[in-house]
Amino acid sequence: MSSASGPAVVGCYVHHHGSGHLHRAGALARELASRGVVTTGLSSLPRPADWPGEWVDLPRDDGAEPGLDDPAARAPDAGGRLHWVPRGHAGLRARHARIAAWLDTARPAAVVVDVSVEVALLVRLHGVPVVGVVLPGVRDDAAHRLGHDVADALVGLWPAGETRSVLDVAPEVGARVQALGGLSRFPVEPARVAERHPGPPRVLVLGGSGGDAWTDDELDRAVAASPGWEWQVLGGTRGTWVADPREAMRRADVVLTHAGQNALAEVAAMRRPAVVVPAARPHDEQVRTGAALGGGGWPAVVLPALGAGRWPDVLEQARALDGGAWAAWCDGGAARRFADVVTGVCP
Repeated sequence: MSSASGPAVVGCYVHHHGSGHLHRAGALARELASRGVVTTGLSSLPRPADWPGEWVDLPRDDGAEPGLDDPAARAPDAGGRLHWVPRGHAGLRARHARIAAWLDTARPAAVVVDVSVEVALLVRLHGVPVVGVVLPGVRDDAAHRLGHDVADALVGLWPAGETRSVLDVAPEVGARVQALGGLSRFPVEPARVAERHPGPPRVLVLGGSGGDAWTDDELDRAVAASPGWEWQVLGGTRGTWVADPREAMRRADVVLTHAGQNALAEVAAMRRPAVVVPAARPHDEQVRTGAALGGGGWPAVVLPALGAGRWPDVLEQARALDGGAWAAWCDGGAARRFADVVTGVCP
């Protein structure tokens, strides 16, 4: 896909909360690059070292500013029609102005929006096709509906059979969502038992950059109640941050994680049995995902809270599950299918 003046350009708006949006944007950008499509990232997050295209740094629109302390005066949701457009916010104004300037200069063939109703609307008002990423949860409010309606295509990063379980929207919106499967930044690996090692079985705890699904006290109690297990904590509020957790996952007999899409996709790609504790998120995002996991025969033990489990029985139950069953959640083809959707809306 190319234009008369050179390779086609696609924009990718990346929300700055958490790391999942950035990881899947990178996977999509690399797939598009393999097809000769130039992908420009637009985000308040720093440009990743391996990003294959240009990067537009966006001002933050959520910082405090003098004189804007009265939420009612700021009208951040525009009477319920939008999610975040506080009156008088210089960061918001500069952010949207920078996106508009890039749209005018780059003339993109399409823009992927992950996620923002306001950016989707801004892009469509410039006459540019929009591919909207739909997150799990209850997304039937007026603002979400507006974002869904203006998008030329909608994608969800869960298995095709789980849309009704993870997503609460009007039936006509749900019918438009193309479920691509879990999108991991890492290639899938064959299912196998954890790498053999001397000593006790291992549990790997994956904390979230957007916040943990448990308190430190709950985690301490789970560890204390499982003296026959070796625990390792990565990320979150108390763990060591590593850019690539694959080696730790290979060595783990069980992975303990929240129900964020990126974390689940990576656990699924590594084919590790899991204990999943959904974190409190807006629109019941992780709660709905956890409910789908608990009812779909997936290799995960789902707990409403870390303190709700009987340790170490929970770990033994998870350890007995077949990690290979994750293949239907994440088969390694989501980035390719995502790129097919994007190129399909380009003129």
